[in-house]
Amino acid sequence: MSIRTLATALGAVFLFSALPASAASQKLVEPHTLIVDRSLPKQQADAQIHAARLYDTFWTTGDEAQARAALADDFTDRTLPPGRPQGIAGARAASKGFHAAVPDVEASVKQMIVTGDRVTAHLRFTGHFTGTFKGVQGKGQPVNFIATDIYHIHDGKIVENWHLEDNLTFLQQLGIVAQ
Repeated sequence: MSIRTLATALGAVFLFSALPASAASQKLVEPHTLIVDRSLPKQQADAQIHAARLYDTFWTTGDEAQARAALADDFTDRTLPPGRPQGIAGARAASKGFHAAVPDVEASVKQMIVTGDRVTAHLRFTGHFTGTFKGVQGKGQPVNFIATDIYHIHDGKIVENWHLEDNLTFLQQLGIVAQ
């Protein structure tokens, strides 16, 4: 079933944007494709989209104020990697580590689906490995991999997140894992 067919079956509205993501903290990333369940009250849908865009922009900017604005105080990462702190501190630590490896990282939102109290974001991360990661110094290798996040949003804040990144591709691009 295509996304368009699925969205039509859900009674969703399609919105398209060709605007590029910006690293400026005042400009939030725009999803290339936005699918919104029409049964949601507009105010709820808008609040959920805003929280997701804030958090997705945070991955480009590293601006901790954006993470704090998007995430609830009791935010829980449901797919927390070993060694990463839970909550907002974990998101900040992950961002700092990633920016140390790929300082010019840009997270673009290829597709965002809003339904119920959930937002699903399909992201693409691009940049260049010019920093360090796990003791390895980058040589400018291009980075280009995908991730999918499912945000549970309550009162305009992300309270839970489930995420899956294409870490194999990322580690291969950095030269840490053989292709």
